[in-house]
Formats: sequence, structure tokens, C-alpha cells
Amino acid sequence: MEVVPQRDSGHEPIPEHVAIIMDGNGRWASKRSLQRLRGHEQGAEAVREAVRGCGDLGIRYLTLFAFSSENWSRPVEEINHLMGLFRYFFNKEINALSEAGVKVNFIGNINRLPEDIQSLVEEIKLRTQHNSKLILTIALSYGSQSEIAGAMRQIAEKVEAGELAARDICEEVIARHLETADLPDPDLLIRTSGEKRLSNFLLWQCAYTEFVFLDTLWPDFRKDDLIAAVREYGSRNRRFGAV
Repeated sequence: MEVVPQRDSGHEPIPEHVAIIMDGNGRWASKRSLQRLRGHEQGAEAVREAVRGCGDLGIRYLTLFAFSSENWSRPVEEINHLMGLFRYFFNKEINALSEAGVKVNFIGNINRLPEDIQSLVEEIKLRTQHNSKLILTIALSYGSQSEIAGAMRQIAEKVEAGELAARDICEEVIARHLETADLPDPDLLIRTSGEKRLSNFLLWQCAYTEFVFLDTLWPDFRKDDLIAAVREYGSRNRRFGAV
């Protein structure tokens, strides 16, 4: 998985941070009369495409919504298969990601994952911690409302302990207590499969993010889809609430 960051030489702006809701694995499989599990397997190749594409375009941060807190309500067989896919992908890609200079972070309730996957998460973070060509954040067992509630609890505890005054609570303070505190807010959010909603993903962080919704099902996502979304982003006038 070679990643060679380079900024586009043209005049179109390149987003610093792209977030992707990877949707459509099940529908991809259904269209081919395959089990949903095959869609998840094919979706892993699309992850490689996204990582390579961001590296080629010079995008600095990529955040992928891999497994939501709501996904735990899916059938046990599907969850077990997804966990197996995570094991396979992490074990297979850790060397390639490390050698390509990709730093891998994770957000979400990692403690809810099987212990061996928790260990893999820690190993990947440790192996890639000094890399800087691309910052890849994987949202696993993640829900934005839970993340915000957790930040509020931390802030409330600091107020109770006298470490923080209630009058000093502001947007910046809240952002510093989110799991994404070390990341810039996404400039561009891409959702595949034609659905047009955030699905409890980065609700706070996407206050002024540009959204691009693609009809492409996630397993079919390729670098050309990323380029099309980036071009759409580049055509927009970001005003951040100003005139």
C-alpha cells in the first residue's frame, strides 16, 4: 500500500482532512446475489484505494467510519465476520501502513471489542506512532453522541474538582475533550451508497464540513471517486457562516 503524499499542482484546493462514511457493502452483495459478508470483504479493498488515493492527492488526514456503536445490534454472525475481517485486515496491512509512513489512530469504545482486536489496535498505534505522511483515523465501535456525552462528563468532573470554571466552558474547551482533539475538523465528508445522513458520525466536528454524497456503493469506491469528490469540494465557496 504505497503512499506518496504530493499536493495537486493545479489550482483546485485540496482538503486537509477527509472523512468517509463507508456505506453500501450489504447492497453491493445483494445486487450480486451474494451474502452480505462478501460485501464487507470487498469493502476492505476500497479502504486500500482510499488510503492510496489520499496519499497521492496530498490529503493529510483521513478518517474512516468502520463500525458504529449501533452496528452491535446487527446479527451475531455478521458481527463475528466483521471482527474476523478487522483481524485479517489489521494483521495484513500493519507492515504496509507502517512502511508507507501512515500513522494510524482509533476512536470509539475500543474496550467493547474482543481482547485480541484491542491488542491489535494497540500494536498498530505503537508501530505507526512516529509516522506523519498520512494520519489515518479508524472509528471502531464509535458513536458521536456518546463521544460528546463523554466529553461533557470529563468537563463536569473538572468543574467539580475546581480545575475548571463553568464560565470558561466554550467551544474550544469542548473540542479539546473529544476523541478527535488532535485532529483538525474534516473539510470534506464523503458518504457512499446514495444515503444522505451523518448516522451519528462526527456530529460536533462536521459543523462546517462540506458534504459530498456518492451513489457509488463502498466496495466499488476507487481513486476516481475520491478525485470527483475532491473536485466537487474545490468548486464550493466555504464561508463558515460569513458573507
